Amino acid sequence: MGLADIVGLAGAIFYLIAYALLQLRILSVEDGRYTLLNILGGVLLIYSLIWNFNLGSLISQVAWLIFTLIGYARFMLDRRRRARVVQA
Repeated sequence: MGLADIVGLAGAIFYLIAYALLQLRILSVEDGRYTLLNILGGVLLIYSLIWNFNLGSLISQVAWLIFTLIGYARFMLDRRRRARVVQA
């Protein structure tokens, strides 16, 4: 097993931990740790796919990473807007 395989395995583990913690209601979608686990999982799997290329997997990992970043950015913007409304 090479470095790329180990990195990819770590990425898959991060995804599975995030999903398990979400399903067990230990983390919520709004929790930054959930987002961090998803980002780490995606980045590590993308790294692995650079060395062991698979187009379908690469597309799904890039999409997953983009959706995670967009979702987290929207959550942060909504939270800032709500904070401004409360202060006003």
